[in-house]
Amino acid sequence: MKKTLLIVDDDAVFNSLLRRQIEAMGLNTRGAGSWAEAQGLLAEIEPNAIILDFKLPDRTAGEILGEIRNQYPVIVLTGYGSIPNAVSAIREGAADFLTKPVNIDELELTVRRVLENAELRESNRFYRDQLASYRPGPLVFDSAAMRDVQAMIHAVGPTDTTVLILGESGTGKEMVAQAIHERSPRAHRELVAIDGSGLQESLFESELFGHERGAFTGADRLKRGLIEEAGGSTLFLDEIGDIGPAIQAKLLRVMETNTFRRLGGNKTFTADARFVAATNRDIAEMSRAGNFRSDLYFRLSRFVITVPPLRERREDIEPLARHFLGLLTRTSPMALAPDALKLLVACDWPGNVRELRNAIERAVILARPGDQVRAEHLAFIPRDHPGEFVLRFGQEPNLEQIEREYLRQVMAKYGGNRQKTAAVLGISERHIYRLIEKYGFGERDAGL
Repeated sequence: MKKTLLIVDDDAVFNSLLRRQIEAMGLNTRGAGSWAEAQGLLAEIEPNAIILDFKLPDRTAGEILGEIRNQYPVIVLTGYGSIPNAVSAIREGAADFLTKPVNIDELELTVRRVLENAELRESNRFYRDQLASYRPGPLVFDSAAMRDVQAMIHAVGPTDTTVLILGESGTGKEMVAQAIHERSPRAHRELVAIDGSGLQESLFESELFGHERGAFTGADRLKRGLIEEAGGSTLFLDEIGDIGPAIQAKLLRVMETNTFRRLGGNKTFTADARFVAATNRDIAEMSRAGNFRSDLYFRLSRFVITVPPLRERREDIEPLARHFLGLLTRTSPMALAPDALKLLVACDWPGNVRELRNAIERAVILARPGDQVRAEHLAFIPRDHPGEFVLRFGQEPNLEQIEREYLRQVMAKYGGNRQKTAAVLGISERHIYRLIEKYGFGERDAGL
């Protein structure tokens, strides 16, 4: 049976043209010029989705979305370049938006995506199937803060603007980058990612720009860099705040000229990659302090999206926990007991979404197959406030002594786990290693 869309727009010519374009996709349509007329049609038909003009003669989309967002998926039409309207529509519960004049290809992609997602929800397969159809997974949330993030993703995704994603470690910055890529005209290509904290500077430079044969000891063959690999796609620069000054300068040149050279080579190549960067560091402050190039910072921060920590959006803990539980127990589904949920929501999650997923995975292992995940399976979660530390000194300490003792206590609390310690302190693992070396910590110091 053909699916039906209801088109609500008071421009009769545009309404008719839009209906013809959608019917050419093999779908049925009905049209209305006002919300009152649309309500009359809704008494007769059950559309699979509604395309709604942002401003109608008798109502606005914001008012209407509050009434129908739980009944029908709604695509809102906004004026060209009206990002505030688009953001407002997404916050009010719109499934997506289109700008006038409507691009035919974008129209078909948006309509089919919205209809497909609606069908998945109705068949109770939404979260599981989204993981298979999107890379690396869907953004799962129920908070106003994350609706704002999604709105910004929807607004900037179709452009080629450089995006800087800020947020603590584990908040899901890579998933936001992937969502931006999926919204872009480059989505037919795989997103290419590189971690600025995971490699030594020389290796990072080689990975990024590539190298010619003989460029350095061990370079026995030509290697294409990730900027080349990301041609026609998106290059995600994770932990951009950790890269060194030399690479900062070269990266700035690539962004400004859209050209680069491989290490050891003289040939200039054209860069055709869209740049999305992320960091858990305050690179605005770093640039003011001279620890990060201010010109590169300004280039990166043309469009900034800040992902809030999980403790500031506790409404997302339950849907995320149920989502992870569903992924981890597909073959033998488990439920989440009320006492376990209460404990999960009470935790501050210094490691954010990543730590929550790890906690659910461990609880699933501890629970019996087919059993509920209960509070007893989450006994490893600290029940006191995870930010309460008492630092005691025999005399007035200097800043280094305070830093050393605080680092020692955090490492002891997390059993010497450097990744978790870095997440709590809001710094990179590489920085943790530098501090450990600086203060000469061993296993005994970390409380292991």
